[in-house]
Amino acid sequence: MTSQKAASKSLRSSQKPRRTPGSTGRPPRALRVALAEVKDDLSRYLRLASKKEVVITRHGRPAGVLIGFESEEDWFEYRLEHHPEFLQQIREAREAIRGGRGVRLEDLPR
Repeated sequence: MTSQKAASKSLRSSQKPRRTPGSTGRPPRALRVALAEVKDDLSRYLRLASKKEVVITRHGRPAGVLIGFESEEDWFEYRLEHHPEFLQQIREAREAIRGGRGVRLEDLPR
């Protein structure tokens, strides 16, 4: 006899969507929310922001973006992707490859 899972008691907004590996689906559209609403329920919108972009509006115009993370690893990746020194190293490496100064993987010592 198999047992059934109990229904989740968490709020619908706190449940994480599961992405299929290699999925080519489009990212969810940004959610536009008035600043007053975000201030009233910040924790809810932070949970939503881990799934899709939340654009905060002031007087109907975009004023900022709330970015959420599902895990500490997501936070680390975000920091790395936006770190100015890391981005500069990538630019320099790409320029070196275009200039013929790159090293092929096959030429690296094993």
